Amino acid sequence: MYNPRMSGTYTRIVYHAVFSTKRRTPWITPELRDRLHPYMGGVIRNEGGSLIIAGGMPDHVHLLVKWRADAPFAGLMRTVKSRSSRWVHETFPERSDFAWQDGYSAFTVSRSQESVVQRYIERQEEHHRVRTFQEEIVEFLRSHGVEYDERYILG
Repeated sequence: MYNPRMSGTYTRIVYHAVFSTKRRTPWITPELRDRLHPYMGGVIRNEGGSLIIAGGMPDHVHLLVKWRADAPFAGLMRTVKSRSSRWVHETFPERSDFAWQDGYSAFTVSRSQESVVQRYIERQEEHHRVRTFQEEIVEFLRSHGVEYDERYILG
């Protein structure tokens, strides 16, 4: 991705981000999902990135995001989560209890693996017939060599 703010700097930084609703409450109905994912894409675009694909289940979201080199990904996640939460409250007043969990998981994705991750995100319902969100996230953390505290995953 060309970045005009950093002349002569060319990058392709892709993240696979995963985060759940607070207490893994299944708030994300098909009606909400079909509007929430494009909304999140708009937030990412407004911040200078691009959403490749969004997916997930009623209790969590997967985002495959191209991001810029001159801004921390943590700031993007904070912005996406806070703006989307506010949008849910304003657009669906009956979901006033909607909230995202604290934190997120994110993994860099090489160009050669982007299509693999994209297919994984597209097939969330299939994956979750045989494994829970907790099992899924532990598998990601282990395969990427990320240390974690089970209290925050299994609790």
